[in-house]
Amino acid sequence: MKRLFALLLSIITTALSFAQLPVLASGTLKRQENFPSVYVTPRTVDVWLPDGYTFDKKYNVLYMHDGQMLFDSGTTWNKQAWDAEDVIASLLKEKKIKDLILVGIWSNGETRHADYFPQKAFELLTKTEQDSIYAAGRSNGAAVFNNHPVQSDKYLQFLIKELKPFIDSVYSTYKDRSHTFIAGSSMGGLISLYAICEYPGIFGGAACLSTHWPGVFTMEKNPVPAAFLKYMEKQLPDPATHKIYFDYGTATLDALYPPLQQKADILMKNRGFTSRNWITREFPGEDHSEKAWHKRLHIPLTFLLGR
Repeated sequence: MKRLFALLLSIITTALSFAQLPVLASGTLKRQENFPSVYVTPRTVDVWLPDGYTFDKKYNVLYMHDGQMLFDSGTTWNKQAWDAEDVIASLLKEKKIKDLILVGIWSNGETRHADYFPQKAFELLTKTEQDSIYAAGRSNGAAVFNNHPVQSDKYLQFLIKELKPFIDSVYSTYKDRSHTFIAGSSMGGLISLYAICEYPGIFGGAACLSTHWPGVFTMEKNPVPAAFLKYMEKQLPDPATHKIYFDYGTATLDALYPPLQQKADILMKNRGFTSRNWITREFPGEDHSEKAWHKRLHIPLTFLLGR
């Protein structure tokens, strides 16, 4: 482990990023390309530090998936971005949230679905059902899983055993559950929920925007949502010590979500979650995009990290 940290520290101090760095509205970005892992393929990790970052105090940590989409639309594939640093900086300036740093974990396009699909829920499916999910395609005919088996347990091991210890060793962070959060959208929403369920001792809060309850891209004879609910029924964390945020729009891909989110909401209530530790918000007319998530990012941030 010490050798790994030494290697990563040398990357920070000596390596230059060949990818185009985002133009930020505020703060500083530290980029580590090809972050090594024994669990998943190497990937880029961006660490955003707010203006005035100092080792004289400790910071909360927010881990976000699809990190390549968080900053500067000029660097993303679809020319959209969360502009997360702008939202966070505004909330910090207004003293609406606690001090934090943001860790953006880039997704690996080839294995993204396999990395983010909750594995223990998948394992509740029959072999026939699993095969049908693996055979699922996108609207353009491309395979959803790209011939990769579900490996979200390994992805979470990467976060917990490799990335978090590194972040906590290099940056001035609080290391405990009550100061550690995870967030994402779509499949990133699913893996955020899975993370807080699997590691309730690590994460104190999760934000799941436009959670992709279907798992794939069709609802016809789709056993996945029921498997997710069955998993949640047993694995949701203690509402006394955890907060969970859900939301959804009603346009484009988000149009699939309202009835599925409603079933999850019933389960949340039955497990003792209340408005003190759980929010579900609907955003009529909003679609499945970074622009939409940018407009409402302040809501989960204030809920999870509010002063």
